[in-house]
Amino acid sequence: MFPGAFVAANPDKPAVIMAATGAVQTFAELDAAANRLSQLLEAAGLRPGDHIALCMENHPRYLEVLWGCHYAGLVYTACSSRLTSSELSYILNDCAARVFITSTYKADQAAEIISTTPNIELRLMLDGTIDGYESYEQATAQQPATPLETRIAGVDMLYSSGTTGLPKGVTSTFQPRSLIDTPISVVGALSMLFGATGDSIYLSPAPMYHAAPLRFSMSILALGGTVVVMEHFDPEAYLSLIERHRVTISQVVPTMFVRLMKLPEDVRATYDVSSMQTIMHAAAPCPIPVKRAIIDWFGPIVHEYYAGTEGNGFVYCNSEMWLAHQGTVGVAIGCTVHIVGDDGEEVPAYESGTIYFEGGAKFEYHNDPDKTASSRHPKGWSTLGDVGYLDDDKFLYLTDRKAYMIISGGVNIYPQEAENVLVTHPAVIDVAVFGVPNEDFGEEVKAVVQPVEMPADDDAARALSIELIAYCRSQLADVKCPRSIDFRPELPRHPTGKLYKRLLKDEYWKNAGRSI
Repeated sequence: MFPGAFVAANPDKPAVIMAATGAVQTFAELDAAANRLSQLLEAAGLRPGDHIALCMENHPRYLEVLWGCHYAGLVYTACSSRLTSSELSYILNDCAARVFITSTYKADQAAEIISTTPNIELRLMLDGTIDGYESYEQATAQQPATPLETRIAGVDMLYSSGTTGLPKGVTSTFQPRSLIDTPISVVGALSMLFGATGDSIYLSPAPMYHAAPLRFSMSILALGGTVVVMEHFDPEAYLSLIERHRVTISQVVPTMFVRLMKLPEDVRATYDVSSMQTIMHAAAPCPIPVKRAIIDWFGPIVHEYYAGTEGNGFVYCNSEMWLAHQGTVGVAIGCTVHIVGDDGEEVPAYESGTIYFEGGAKFEYHNDPDKTASSRHPKGWSTLGDVGYLDDDKFLYLTDRKAYMIISGGVNIYPQEAENVLVTHPAVIDVAVFGVPNEDFGEEVKAVVQPVEMPADDDAARALSIELIAYCRSQLADVKCPRSIDFRPELPRHPTGKLYKRLLKDEYWKNAGRSI
């Protein structure tokens, strides 16, 4: 399905609602705008299978741009609005985009990348123009709002977030399939596992360029439901929007759960969240006390999944499954999970190793055969680079990214354990744990904390550091806990919830004179 399928029966139904302004785009308006963009792109010479890219904030017209690309049968790459100019240029060149769409919010960067992206044939800008860019609004207004004669479904090609290096495009072979008969990739999961229907009201609190918000939002619209788009996540505003729009379904990341639970209890109790039928979360392990509290608050409507942009595997659990296996991310659906040691052999239950999927979708990293090869096991299984273990019932538990593992005195330490403990302390909003240089042990455990209130002076910082280390040691083995803690007003966290731990680690290692 697609938005245009609902226009005849319900043209004035809200398709997209912007959280901050309340601006509404109906299904008729969304479909007409997407048709105009698809007509413009075809007139510009693009044909099904060609590549296009966009980079902007959570804009009121973001979803019409996605659907316009989709209606035109294009391979579309939504780029993070937080990329550096060199990273953005790299992606535009790497994906071979012929058209680039952005907004005046990104005007400075849009101007900067003109000289480094010479293969872009058409540059469009929303809300105004600069030299080198045409007005999106004027260009599309000149096109008919009728569908293209040949309607081929497009497909996204999204890039990894690049938390451990340059982002890489995840690609599958483009197949020219009918728009009318081709569902968005996650419609099935949304319907069967998460109960989404044409009556759903979906609250999207994350950046639209990320895989889950993009695909879930498009899928809700493909089902005929309504998407409420938050420009930026704010925990109290999130609750207010649930009450105001009678939201039924939402997808979040664990850091959002943490921020919600940090709200005062009387503030949380102010808002009516009884309309909620499904809350989905993914992207990182959720601290057990936090998830237990969320289930107590919202009820057993919390669903968790573990998957990647690569689409090579899917692991799922509902609230009942999680409560019976607390800490799990679920059991494999449509694939098989293997836990593999450094020797390439599978390890027993409860022993950590690299997580591999068998039987999931095939993927490649665009223009990077070495990275593709490094993701494969000799038996053909594929991995996202995460570490975890299985219990006796085949429930999967995430340990951490392999790249974040700390080796201290020959002991392997996964910092996610300490992070999950420290973030539950009432004085902590956010935390990153990683290895820093130690002459005797190679590495030692360091924590960088974003506190509720920054310590007033060195003595206060020292006292809070001692308190937090003691708190961690009360729940974890001493070797897993930080030896020291630094405090910062904010951590470099991606809006999708992923932590740019590499940036923090680089600060502490740059003067060490050696690599990790």
